[in-house]
Amino acid sequence: MSATAPYAGPSPIRRPVAAAALLAALVSLVFGLLLAGAGPASAHAALTGSDPRDGAVVDTAPKEVTLSFSEAIAVGDDSIRVLDPSGKRADTEAEPRDLSEGGTVRYGVALHSGLPDGTYTVAWQAISADSHPISGAFTFSIGAPSETTVALSSQEAGGGPVGVVYDIARYAAYGGFVLLVGGSAFVLICWRGGASALPMQRLVVRGWLTLTVATLVMLLLRNPYTGSGKFADAFDLAGLQSVLDTKPGAALVSRLLLLGAAALFIAVLFGTYARREDEQERKDLTFGLAVGGGVVAAGIAATWAMSEHASTGIQASIAMPVDVAHLLAVAAWLGGLASLLVALYRTPDIGSAAVRRFSAVAFGSVVVLAGTGIYQSWRQVGSWSALTGTRYGQLLIIKVALIAVLLAVAWFSRRWTGRLTDTAVASSGAEVASSRDEVASSRGEEEDAAAEPENTAPAAPDEASDDDVAPERAAQLARQRAVLTATKKKRIRDADPERSGLRRSVLAEAAVAVVLLAVTTMLTSTEPGRTEEEAAGGATAAAAPAAGGPVNLSMPFDTGGRNGKGTVRIDLDPGRTGSNDLHVWIDGSDGEPMDVPELKLALTLESKDIGPLPVVPNRLAEGHWTASGVQIPMAGDWKVDVTVRTSDIDQVTIDKNAKIG
Repeated sequence: MSATAPYAGPSPIRRPVAAAALLAALVSLVFGLLLAGAGPASAHAALTGSDPRDGAVVDTAPKEVTLSFSEAIAVGDDSIRVLDPSGKRADTEAEPRDLSEGGTVRYGVALHSGLPDGTYTVAWQAISADSHPISGAFTFSIGAPSETTVALSSQEAGGGPVGVVYDIARYAAYGGFVLLVGGSAFVLICWRGGASALPMQRLVVRGWLTLTVATLVMLLLRNPYTGSGKFADAFDLAGLQSVLDTKPGAALVSRLLLLGAAALFIAVLFGTYARREDEQERKDLTFGLAVGGGVVAAGIAATWAMSEHASTGIQASIAMPVDVAHLLAVAAWLGGLASLLVALYRTPDIGSAAVRRFSAVAFGSVVVLAGTGIYQSWRQVGSWSALTGTRYGQLLIIKVALIAVLLAVAWFSRRWTGRLTDTAVASSGAEVASSRDEVASSRGEEEDAAAEPENTAPAAPDEASDDDVAPERAAQLARQRAVLTATKKKRIRDADPERSGLRRSVLAEAAVAVVLLAVTTMLTSTEPGRTEEEAAGGATAAAAPAAGGPVNLSMPFDTGGRNGKGTVRIDLDPGRTGSNDLHVWIDGSDGEPMDVPELKLALTLESKDIGPLPVVPNRLAEGHWTASGVQIPMAGDWKVDVTVRTSDIDQVTIDKNAKIG
């Protein structure tokens, strides 16, 4: 046995346990913070407009309410509900009509006729084309705003306990995919001897089990996740059937079928392949497993690409195969890293050649990730402002920073790989062989003793009893020698400074990789920056009043009739988006207050194609009219139209532009 330096560090038995405990604690901490600190996931589609607009006041009841979205959505019977001031349905409760044309996604619901004046609430819920539920609400008024008794749930679509469990399953699914694909690729490409190693088999099988269970949970919870938010609806057969008719449901079912094929792949990899000794046969089987496993892995990755962000937005036909390549590269790198960590801590037999092959695989994966990541970033972010001003862009910055840290740690791992030798492994193997020889020798002596000549004196009864126990004693000795051999192997392995340094470096890589995988999973459920900016640019700004000041206008008029000349003075206070008070005075040609039979106003924002929004003020005193709650939905250069009628036949409409908000 080769001489080795004494091991002065922690117990070799405790170190793997401590490493595993550290990783488990880190995983729990990261996922706990992510799930506790983040609200319900945003989605790809966003509401970009409505008619009537949020906060608008219309003179007469509209025949229907329409909503516009940034991307395609799936709607149901109650996806759009219009509630009157008392909370009763004001729409006809029919399925929303698809009014989409060209690149505009629009849906509408018809309203009952004869609706009374007051404030109406529009509540909507749908499923984005990238599989995430979206919801919201806004109000508009007929005639004038009023009090409303409508109370909507504060829980967003995809939230609540069902949303938490569904999100946990999503994270687990990505983790299982990484272990399944990355572990299998590590065995086939880097370390074929790993097919016979029990720790490697457990890693891949656990990855398969995790992905399978997570997919089943997501399929069952899909209906309550996008609808009621109640766990009991997970077993509603009608709801499950409706889920199967959707793109996300079809993707989950396809994933389960592919996981069946993956189970067969695992059985061959760790069964027939592990037992195959002929080198040429094993080489042929390696090629077949690589092709078949690659097709199955790409198919599983495609179930994400075809149902999430890559399937919607610009250049979807290019984005989906790019997304598949990105996911496979992530699995090969991070899953291979987890496999290397297990091999270094749990098996003493992995050699330097396998580590160097993984280093090459990791480098190739990083190259693929860089190319596909740049394209995905451009497609999903689109601008520098979205990179820094949206949640998606900020998460992307964190992801890039984590990749930089991971590459820096990987550089140290590569240095340790360059110093790595197989001396310790050889020494360990020699000791194992020596131990095996000792066991065989012991068993041989027992067999010789059993084969002594028959003329030997017969044994006493007690001695015969001892002979009966001898095989059990031999088995006990063999187990003790096996434990002793395993302990010696670990001591020799851990005493190798190069191998110990590589283990610490790979452990650090794995810790960063756990955080990186969590951030990547969050990105898949966050509204892309490009969509968020587009939605913000097209959505109403009524919810966030802009700063402004009182608006004062003076507009002379002449109806052409007797006593038809005068001046209209208008005050709009506070002169910003939201609710305003309007005062109108009419002075005659002599400067005295002037009464007229009819006075009407209308506001139009031509740059945004909003309006005309009618305003009918009430007479307060001679020559003085007023209106409260005049809604200005958006800041801009508004045209104010004033219609003055001084007799049955004499009437004129004058206008003037004013900067409001």
